[in-house]
Amino acid sequence: MTLAPPPEPLWLFDGVCNFCSGSVQTVLAIDRKGIVWFTPIQSDYGRQLALAHGLDPDDPASFLLIDGGRALEKSAAVLALLRRLGAPWSWLAVIGVLPETWRDAVYDWIAANRYRLMGKKATCMVPTPAQRARFVLEPPAA
Repeated sequence: MTLAPPPEPLWLFDGVCNFCSGSVQTVLAIDRKGIVWFTPIQSDYGRQLALAHGLDPDDPASFLLIDGGRALEKSAAVLALLRRLGAPWSWLAVIGVLPETWRDAVYDWIAANRYRLMGKKATCMVPTPAQRARFVLEPPAA
């Protein structure tokens, strides 16, 4: 199945994960220009995107950031997101000087332990009415 290109950058996140939802809330607060778009992996559209990019929507090991026509995962997605947020947040992208294997090992540890560290909700996070415009829950019209 071919999906229409989503708005970019689009963050595909685990909506029942407290760590992930908290990260989305943080970016919503930081990104006052409204650059980053969001979709929970638990939405129909999120599931379609996950499957199209080889991510298991029932047990996601990473979030995806679709940016520049590429689906980025793990530390590459974090770095791209930081760069999109602008200063001072983009300054944190200096961690990109570390080898990707090290960055991804830290990412993998956090991802594997995210529910244990921060908990899990029974249902997906619900954006406020003001935030709802930044969420893509349906495939864009082709």
